[in-house]
Amino acid sequence: MQWHGRTLHTVDTHADSLGATVRGERRVTERAEKGQLDLPRMREAGHTLQFFSCFVEPDYKPERSLSRLLQYIDTFWEEVGQDPEAVAVTGRASLERLLTTPGGVGGAISVEGAEALATDEFRLRTLWRLGVRLLSFTWNQRNDLADGAGEDPGGGGLSRAGRTMVQAMNRMGMVLDVSHIAEQGFWDIMEVAEAAPIASHSNCRALCDHRRNLSDAQVRALAEKGGVQGLAFVTDFLGGAKDLARVGDHVFHHLEVVGNDRHLGLGSDFDGVEEYVAGLEDVTRLPALLDHLSQRGLSDDTIARLAGQNYLDFLHEAWPAGSE
Repeated sequence: MQWHGRTLHTVDTHADSLGATVRGERRVTERAEKGQLDLPRMREAGHTLQFFSCFVEPDYKPERSLSRLLQYIDTFWEEVGQDPEAVAVTGRASLERLLTTPGGVGGAISVEGAEALATDEFRLRTLWRLGVRLLSFTWNQRNDLADGAGEDPGGGGLSRAGRTMVQAMNRMGMVLDVSHIAEQGFWDIMEVAEAAPIASHSNCRALCDHRRNLSDAQVRALAEKGGVQGLAFVTDFLGGAKDLARVGDHVFHHLEVVGNDRHLGLGSDFDGVEEYVAGLEDVTRLPALLDHLSQRGLSDDTIARLAGQNYLDFLHEAWPAGSE
C-alpha cells in the first residue's frame, strides 16, 4: 500500500472470506459486490497479506470436522494457490517473495477451532504439511483441548491433551491463536507456551465488556510474552459508537496499556460479521483507518507497525528458518 509517500505492508490475521467460496456463494479470486474481502479488492487496497480462516461450522462438529476442514484447505489451494498473481504464504521464503513483489497480494491458512484434531498430534503435523500456519484451539464451545469463550463465565482451561498440543505447535513453529478461548485457557497458554501466541481478532475489554475481548491484564501478558493483538472490526466488540473512530479508541487503549507500539496489529474479521463497522465496510477502506489514526496524532512509523510490520516481524521469528 502506498501511503504518505511510503510503501506499507499490511497484514490481517483473520477473515472468514474463504467460507463464502466453500459454500459456493462467490470466489475469493473474483471481485464481488457483496461481502468484504477478495483478492481483487485486496489489490485495490494495496493490502499485502491475509490469513484466510478455516471455520468449521457447528453443524459439522465433531464427527465431520476433519472432512469439512479439509474442504476449506483444498479450497484455499484451488483458489489462492492457483492464482498466478497471488502468493500462498507458508513460511519465511514465500513471505519474502510476497514482500519483494511490487503490488503483491498473499494469503495464508489459519484454522479457527481445533475439533478436527481431536487429541492427535499426527493430525496437527498433517495440517502443517497442508499449509496451516495459525491455529486456535477453540471457537466458542468446549472441545478436547480447551474451553471456548462461550463457556465463560466459569469456563475451564487447557486439558492435558491441550497442554501437549501447545508444546507440539511450539516445536513445529505453528502459531497459536488465543482468540475465542476461555480466559482460564488463555492463562494456561501463557504458562505452558514457550513460543509467543497471538490474539488474531480480539479487542479491549476495558472499552467493551464482551467475553471475546481481552482484559488489560491479558493485553499486557500477551505483549510481555512477545505476542500481537489483532484488533477486530466487529460492532459487538467495540462498545460505544460502531464506527471507524471507535476502532481507533481500541488502538489508543492498547498503546496506553502496553506502553509501546510493537504488539498491535489488524484482525478485521471481514466476512465474519453481519453488521459492518461504519467507515470500514470492506478491505478497500483500510487506508481510511490509517488516515484516521494519523489525524489523531499517531506517527507514520507507529501506523506502519500496527498495519503490518509487527506481524511481519513476529512471523519471521515464529516460522522456522528455511521454511518455504
